[in-house]
Amino acid sequence: MKISKDEVEKIAHLARLDIDDSLKETLSDQLSHILDYIDTLKDVDVEGVTPASGAAFMNNVLREDKAHVSPGPDVTLANAPERDDDFYTVPRVIS
Repeated sequence: MKISKDEVEKIAHLARLDIDDSLKETLSDQLSHILDYIDTLKDVDVEGVTPASGAAFMNNVLREDKAHVSPGPDVTLANAPERDDDFYTVPRVIS
């Protein structure tokens, strides 16, 4: 499937990318090559092949959930640049 320079421009516009004219021909060739490869993959016979959900089948290793006593605001806010009692003070974001 051949991708034209106009289609590259349209894709770049949709992606909000500014692409030089010298690069459009290269991208057109590369995208065409990728789509041709995908077309080849569509012709592969996968009859009888079990679908896989990923490259590796692993189980999550989870630790036991245990409650711990909080170290308190004096420890957790020790390196805070500014604080107000037990809270971080940050610059205002919305005016």
